[in-house]
Amino acid sequence: MGSLSIWHWLIVLLIVALVFGTKKLRNIGGDLGGAVKGFKEGMRESETPAADAQKRELPPNGTVDVEAKDKTPRSNDYR
Repeated sequence: MGSLSIWHWLIVLLIVALVFGTKKLRNIGGDLGGAVKGFKEGMRESETPAADAQKRELPPNGTVDVEAKDKTPRSNDYR
């Protein structure tokens, strides 16, 4: 009842390959690899906050000129 030997792992791998098929396992491996790659790229992007801060920097006078739009009707618009 100790640890599993290499033969136990080979038998488990063989059963998994028989149940799912090699094509399905290859697709799962590719999807998992793509997810890990995307996660790593996202982590690299979040490590550069200085570049993000420069994009969101306010103008020197401290005011921002924007055009505001109402998204909800005002109460007097229903008359």
